[in-house]
Amino acid sequence: MCTMIAQQVKIEGSGKGAQGWFTLREANVSYDHPFNAPFEHALNLDFVNESDGPGARVAVELSAEAARTLVETILAVLERAEAGGHIEKK
Repeated sequence: MCTMIAQQVKIEGSGKGAQGWFTLREANVSYDHPFNAPFEHALNLDFVNESDGPGARVAVELSAEAARTLVETILAVLERAEAGGHIEKK
């Protein structure tokens, strides 16, 4: 049995939903039972702008393996972009 694990993080970006593009303000990350993916448990990502209501949401459900692969790939791409001078260091 798995108890839901959840955390919200503030983000900056854009998402595309049924009504087109909207500003993203938060991401909700959880590990729980998915709504649609064929897994017992999944890493669930909800990219949202809560001030724009429920239509400003992009949801993703990933297997644990896919989530880890995605994280590794994101970090690798960011490292390459930084090494190429495309990301300003703060």
